[in-house]
Amino acid sequence: MCIAMLSGAAAMAAQPLPRAEAAGLIIGFKDAATAEQPTGTGHAPWASGRDSARAKWDESTRKGRDRLTRLARDIGLPQGTAGEAGNAQLLRFDRPLKGKALDNALRRARLHPDVAWVEPDVLVPRLQVPDDSLFGQQWHLEAPNGTTNISGLNLPAAWADTTGSAVVVAVVDSGVRFGHPDLAPLGPRLLAGYDLVSELSVANDGNGRDSDPSDPGDWVNPTDLLNPLFAGCDLANSSWHGTFIAGQVAAATNNTLGVAGLNWGAQVLPVRVSGKCGALVSDLLDGLRWAAGLPVSGLPANPTPARVINLSFGGDAACSWAYQTTIDAVTNAGALVVVAAGNSDTTLTRPADCRRVMTVASVRKDGAKASYSSFGSRVALAAPGGSSEAGNASLLLSTDNTGTTTPLVDTYGYKQGTSFAAPQAVGVASLMLAVNPLLSPRQLIERMRAGARPHASLGGLPACGTPNTGLCNCNISTCGSGLLDAHTSVQLATGPAVVIKPLAQVEPGTIVTLDGSQSVAIPGASIVSYQWVQVEGPPVTISSASNAVATATLVSEATYVFSLTATDNLNRVGEDTVQGVAAMPPPSGGGGGSTGQLWGLSLWAWVLALLAMQHRRRRA
Repeated sequence: MCIAMLSGAAAMAAQPLPRAEAAGLIIGFKDAATAEQPTGTGHAPWASGRDSARAKWDESTRKGRDRLTRLARDIGLPQGTAGEAGNAQLLRFDRPLKGKALDNALRRARLHPDVAWVEPDVLVPRLQVPDDSLFGQQWHLEAPNGTTNISGLNLPAAWADTTGSAVVVAVVDSGVRFGHPDLAPLGPRLLAGYDLVSELSVANDGNGRDSDPSDPGDWVNPTDLLNPLFAGCDLANSSWHGTFIAGQVAAATNNTLGVAGLNWGAQVLPVRVSGKCGALVSDLLDGLRWAAGLPVSGLPANPTPARVINLSFGGDAACSWAYQTTIDAVTNAGALVVVAAGNSDTTLTRPADCRRVMTVASVRKDGAKASYSSFGSRVALAAPGGSSEAGNASLLLSTDNTGTTTPLVDTYGYKQGTSFAAPQAVGVASLMLAVNPLLSPRQLIERMRAGARPHASLGGLPACGTPNTGLCNCNISTCGSGLLDAHTSVQLATGPAVVIKPLAQVEPGTIVTLDGSQSVAIPGASIVSYQWVQVEGPPVTISSASNAVATATLVSEATYVFSLTATDNLNRVGEDTVQGVAAMPPPSGGGGGSTGQLWGLSLWAWVLALLAMQHRRRRA
């Protein structure tokens, strides 16, 4: 279905063709270079230079579209329109393809010498399966009691430290019901957002991309299944998926109405990418970029970039380069991407197996892994996702709508799934940023993992690790570091934010500067000590290791990783790492490799032909 990414290599392996039709091809060129540069710190979305970044992106996409158009013409790909899918190129077919026709198009693209990888643009499914009047039914927010509610998030204690602030949280999903009384009005709680659903039959709102991310409903009826694009989809009522998640994160709290949100002051940025049957990969990836404040061709700039992004979608293939390069760009812009582990009770698939995301598994109220939750070594931690063994009493409660097709009455409903475990981590991350807005995506993940409580061990259940086991006891190799704890995570957020300048690649023997001088403590505190240590690579000596700025000589070709720990005057610590690479530069001049050899052969052939022609002229 996609091109699988092999760790540490550019080699790719084709996956099975998708059951549904493909709306286009997502293509990466071998020599493609991003028009963007990472901020270096990853601590905040780009606040300056956005006009310059936009100009570079527009120029890069113009050249990319021209190149893709030429490639499609030269190798005989089906007619379509060139565009982008996240950080990759997109050829959107005039008509969807499937079966042998799609197989042929994929093969033609893969065989072209300029193409590094290609995958079909297919629909990916959603993951379905305080004094607020309903707060007593939100067991997942309560303090854990060690017996009947082992997985509670411990929010009351966290709220004693902070009830949150206006941190922007993006919900990249099905849109939102703006009129819901626990989410309205526009402004204080819901930002304007954007609708990025490009396929009309998926959008279900009569148009393509526009400025209205309202959820019109995403039901699938028998007539919809006649559309080849929806092959493999199931009949379904409208899910109100994005509205439910928005309420989990930021429903109006302490207002005597409905449910409580994790962050009482967060602002939700609704980014609509899905409709009937799910979301096209290209729309989903563009949605991630736009949510983080990165430019997307044809769309206005996002005036309120998100610090945390919720992405509750699944897939049946490994993380592809299209996903990974987009996630890297978003993370470099300072946004943490939190994803659901999946509801297949098996090993992880995209986006949960991608690097640099925070993957969240689902546990029941008693701490056991929910029977549906997927698992794996890339899971960061586990959080309550609801389960059905006790009916509504063990499900999750949030904002909803009564409509089975089009929207009717805004209300509250119960759901379960890793889709709804992920927003728990999103909400906690936003509380941490309220305390310490300088934390990077990586620091947020590491501090939440460090603050997690141990996994439960229930008698009579097997250890998790085998697909389709159902209920099982989590461990650190399958469900991450432990159970998410909001209170401990918020406490850990108060440590200094370590900021290290990135290292460029250098030649062996170069002295590099390890610069953590931009590290800061939270207001009211000060950093009193620094300590650099080496954590990876051939051993080297660090000079001035107890200062914010140190030096080291990268003695040989290798990858080196250095860690800086900063301690404040209240003995709170912060830590981060920086990676440096020492490598010899490639040979310059002469045109080496196969290209240079072919050029040399062509030159000699021309010279010999010229000599032969001159010889014939003399004989004449």
